[in-house]
Amino acid sequence: MTKDGIAALLNLEGEKEKELFRLALETKLRYTGKKVYLRGIVELGNICAKNCLYCGIRRDNAALPRYQMSAEEIVRAALWAYEGGYGSVVLQSGERSGEDFIALIESALSEIREKTAGKLAVTLSLGEQSARTYKRWLDAGARRYLLRIETSDPQLYEKLHPPDHSFAARLECLHILRDLGYQLGTGVMIGLPYQTIDQLAGDIVFFRKMDVDMIGMGPYIASEGAPLASLGGGGERNFSLSLKMIAAARLEMPDVNIAATTALQALHPQGRELGIQAGANVVMPNITDVKYRRLYQLYDGKPCLDENAQHCRACLERRIISAGGEAAPGDPGDPLHYSRRMRRKNYL
Repeated sequence: MTKDGIAALLNLEGEKEKELFRLALETKLRYTGKKVYLRGIVELGNICAKNCLYCGIRRDNAALPRYQMSAEEIVRAALWAYEGGYGSVVLQSGERSGEDFIALIESALSEIREKTAGKLAVTLSLGEQSARTYKRWLDAGARRYLLRIETSDPQLYEKLHPPDHSFAARLECLHILRDLGYQLGTGVMIGLPYQTIDQLAGDIVFFRKMDVDMIGMGPYIASEGAPLASLGGGGERNFSLSLKMIAAARLEMPDVNIAATTALQALHPQGRELGIQAGANVVMPNITDVKYRRLYQLYDGKPCLDENAQHCRACLERRIISAGGEAAPGDPGDPLHYSRRMRRKNYL
């Protein structure tokens, strides 16, 4: 689709909006089936070198107590997921690039690979790093990498970040990750201050041109600990736009994995179910130790802060079934798009 065509989809309302969701669901079922994959999230630390103007764990939020899980804690959480039937985990944290942190992740990855015989698929979401670091982590056992661009519009990116943050550097990281052979994921926030429908349509064009395998995007929700909170954020419009973005992305890239993010549930009690019905095929239960969860709030009103990991998974499996999907425990859920992309790359 053209950018104008995508923008037209994002402006649909009423019965036409429902038709969009129906077409997206049909497309998902045709390409990826009824399965909805579980990705257990481990929020391993909230120390961040970045100072993004929208984020609750930004560097300058002095009111936030900081923490960093040890390699032993990270491995323990991953093994709990593996033994409990998860096929995949996401290791996520604030952005850091010191050697101690790089080695910590490398060590944890190696141990996870050894103790699961490489059967647990590990996604990293650890921000901008050097090509050498990405390669070290890939060699240690990482399979996927999620690096959200947050917005693909350079001018809007500048409004959301201080001057020492670089859109070009983040974009270059995505190219490096793709060239190294990672299953590549990115995503954006929806309903940001200053953001237009045309820019959101451009985001979906960006996903296609970047040839990504995974998309993780959700509604912008303001964080009290961030400067942009004064402009507000969240609400019904952002939620509706997020569902339409999922649906439009599914129609544009039918064989990728698309997440129904936790932020959807923060705005609507059935947010993730509605995301699945709009075309998403991944949900990400939080398996972080409860003692850390309140310290990792990127936005206000994050759900499931007090639920233990077992309860969180059981709850999500019920939600998946109620949305007409099939939970796929033990299945790593590699995106169909990745295998096709790699075959195309080798052919070319």
